[in-house]
Amino acid sequence: MRTHLISFLTASLIVNCAHTFAQTTPAHDIAAQAHDRVAALVENQELVGTSAAIAIDGRIVWSEAFGWEDREADIPATLDTMYRWASISKPLTAVVAMQLANEGRLDLDADIRTVVPEFPEKPYTITSRQLLCHQGGIVHYSNGPVIHSRVNYNVSHPFEDVVVALDDFKESPLVAEPGTTYSYTTRGYMLLGAVCQKAANEPYWQLVHQRIVEPLHLTTLQPDYQWIDIDHSAVGYKKRGDDIVRSTDTDVSWKLPGGGFISTVEDLTGFGMGLCTNELLTDDLKSQMWTRQQTRDGKETGYGLGFSVTHWDMTLVVSHSGSQEKARTYLIVLPEENVVAAIMTNSEWANLGKATTDLAKFGLEHTTSDADTNR
Repeated sequence: MRTHLISFLTASLIVNCAHTFAQTTPAHDIAAQAHDRVAALVENQELVGTSAAIAIDGRIVWSEAFGWEDREADIPATLDTMYRWASISKPLTAVVAMQLANEGRLDLDADIRTVVPEFPEKPYTITSRQLLCHQGGIVHYSNGPVIHSRVNYNVSHPFEDVVVALDDFKESPLVAEPGTTYSYTTRGYMLLGAVCQKAANEPYWQLVHQRIVEPLHLTTLQPDYQWIDIDHSAVGYKKRGDDIVRSTDTDVSWKLPGGGFISTVEDLTGFGMGLCTNELLTDDLKSQMWTRQQTRDGKETGYGLGFSVTHWDMTLVVSHSGSQEKARTYLIVLPEENVVAAIMTNSEWANLGKATTDLAKFGLEHTTSDADTNR
């Protein structure tokens, strides 16, 4: 099987690379570097299907697909292949929350129950700011008991409403006093999505669509609702011993604000490009989001408001990764340099961090060399 995989990739990579050169006009060195780096990633980690892209100065300069969208059906991955965003969905919710705060419609430091009284009272007050930086004490998957509310629903897909979806965990005890501990949690972002919906008095998905999808002209970003047949949706794969098998097609509609979106790699990259401009957020809002937060005792975390935050020397780096059934994803944005790199795959064992970092550095080197040339 491994020989078959590599042979198929060798043929498909050449076609995709030529297609990429024809569509864009980057310096050939960055396209060649990126192609070789992702081809090596696919081969070394035996990934089934992968798509990747680099954007510089608001333009995708390289994008390419590798391997299979559906291996058993011999459907190759293309730039139309749709991958789950997994946890990169969280920055979408963070952007909406910051926009609402900027409009005076959401107080980030107020008790979230003033907006979402459907969430039961807890021993401590929880704020939207704490939810944004994973300090709200909300249970994740396995770091504490998850208590599901027992409710009979009269609709087919009740958790399509992000407020109703709180029934999945709202009775669960907090795992920590809010503000005292960084505790990563998808369910915390589900709660934040409900806060946004109630604060704006609009369905959560409509907020994302109107405030992010439309302004950035993203054509494929949408909820990964299991009951909707989404064209070009990548089949997921996992490893069972030495074998690569199809993964479970789990429903993620219940956690849309924390991990329920899907799109092509170019739309994921487009979101990153939007973060480099003021199309979505003012400079002040971005500065707030991309400042590492501290716990109450002054301990700095590596997370801002919706993004991981670090620096390469003096270069600001904001990022997020995603890990979910059917997908692994990684997005890196260098907002001050206007560089974006993204990789998405349908292979659950993938480790994308180093390769995405390399793609972002290729873009950074390209901008630096251009600046030197123009001096």
